[in-house]
Amino acid sequence: MSDKKKNIKRQNISQLILGLAIIIFLNVIASFYFTRFDLTSEKRYTLSKATKSLLKDLDDIVYFKIYLDGDFPAGFKRLRKETKEMLDEFRAYNKNIQYEFINPSESADKATRNKLYQQLVSNGLQPTSLQSDKNDVRSRQIVFPGAIVSYKIKELPLQLLQTQIGMPAEAQINSSVQALEYNLANIIKKITVLTKPKIAFIKGHGELSEIETADISQALSEYYNIENITIDENINSLTEHKEVDSVRTIIKNKYEAIIIAKPDSFFSEKDKFVIDQFIMKGGKVLWLIDPVFASMDSLQKKSVTYGFAINLNLEDQLFKYGVRLNTNLIQDISCIGIPINTQPVGSKPQFEFFPWLYSPVIFPYIDVKHPIVANLNAIKSEFISSIDTVGAEGINKTPLLYTSKYSRTVNTPVRIGLDLLGEKPDERQFINPYQLVAVLLEGEFESVFKNRMAPEIKDAQSIGFQEQGVNTKMIVISDGDIIRNQIQYSQGKIQPYPLGLDKYSGKQYGNKDFILNAVNFLCDNSGLISVRSREIKIRLLDRTKVENSKFFWQLINTIIPIILIVILGLIFYVLRKRKYVKK
Repeated sequence: MSDKKKNIKRQNISQLILGLAIIIFLNVIASFYFTRFDLTSEKRYTLSKATKSLLKDLDDIVYFKIYLDGDFPAGFKRLRKETKEMLDEFRAYNKNIQYEFINPSESADKATRNKLYQQLVSNGLQPTSLQSDKNDVRSRQIVFPGAIVSYKIKELPLQLLQTQIGMPAEAQINSSVQALEYNLANIIKKITVLTKPKIAFIKGHGELSEIETADISQALSEYYNIENITIDENINSLTEHKEVDSVRTIIKNKYEAIIIAKPDSFFSEKDKFVIDQFIMKGGKVLWLIDPVFASMDSLQKKSVTYGFAINLNLEDQLFKYGVRLNTNLIQDISCIGIPINTQPVGSKPQFEFFPWLYSPVIFPYIDVKHPIVANLNAIKSEFISSIDTVGAEGINKTPLLYTSKYSRTVNTPVRIGLDLLGEKPDERQFINPYQLVAVLLEGEFESVFKNRMAPEIKDAQSIGFQEQGVNTKMIVISDGDIIRNQIQYSQGKIQPYPLGLDKYSGKQYGNKDFILNAVNFLCDNSGLISVRSREIKIRLLDRTKVENSKFFWQLINTIIPIILIVILGLIFYVLRKRKYVKK
């Protein structure tokens, strides 16, 4: 063997040993330092810090049974693929994440399939019916785009498909993909939580009854311990004294947040003071306030009622915090319908739906990608008023919900009659578009009682009166009905409908998700809720262009690889011949 060949052999062996050494060295380093590289433009595989922290603290197996397997249209296949990839990403940070995909329609026996369908519905999963055409045969397929999640002895349902009224199917799939990290992380947080924060519904001023808030209370109870509190001028109703040592005590809020849901009577100055000081000490508030009284119940008894301003004695307090609730009612062409019997008295009732302008369908503010309203379904309202923001130093105001561009306001007192149903709205008269109806306020609020302590508040110092608050946040909504579920009376029993469900049309609106997002944003200290505002770009193919140029690209994809292989083979042959030819 010539010296040249020996040198080549030694060089090849050295390169092999060096390569193996580098691989071993990198594996040793990787065993101590974990990292992943995300090369996508929108960083779709980069988990948030809140999600990583949640996964890091997971001490037992969280098992996902995902009922999204089978022969589906492309959109559902994409949702399945993205769900699997996201769960794999979770598993990279904690092996306690385990999953399986199940086809609920796999059994050939119809009775077995129906039994499983009923079991999934009873467990909380909502089915979706898909229509497909194969070989000129139309068929329907039942799909359960969701999962049953288990942890120790607990089980919870998770809906993966985020439906939105009026949105195309592809956009709904994209919204569902965007929400995957939050929904998966949120269900893990919900099922593994040990100590729940406390929140309270304020009572004593004609607020909604427990049955009217039963559905949202049930939903919130998965995250929080829920209480109902009547302030009744008790200065310590929302605060408690914590003993630091034998000498010092501190005054703290009892609750993370309070909800004031559609009061209809006067707040005393002392009750206002208790709420004000709760806010000054960092408490969060969800205000759902009707500045105008109007009732659909009155219209069921007679065809005309009136809307008039309510004196709740909250105007100065909310104004100080940065908002003004206007004493008007909004009419909107984008509204829900109500059923009206169109048959004469004595005939068999026949109901038709007519648009009710006083029940606007409201939407998230388009220009703000806020986690509370990101990818949110439309929300139904009833007798809603407009909101103005006013000057409040140091307070950041974020608009959340608006009416449509076909809306207008009518000032109180206003006559409200069913004769409005027979009139076709003239779009030219709806000249007050995009009325603000929900706003988020964040910052250090100033007490409404600064320099003007009411004489009846004699024991203000017993809760450590503060003129200036610590950093906190609140949400103000100008309609209490957004949190009110409809009620079903059946066989002497009273049961709540799901919040956001219109019992007349059967449509499900986004009221429950909005309220859950709002409370979670107010109370969330982990930052997980911020994941909801994440946006993943949808990159859809131009179907017409694909169809027209399909043959060209098939030809390119078939011939080009063969030509490249032949060219590379020839180049390699020539180089090898030049290298080893005898000179």
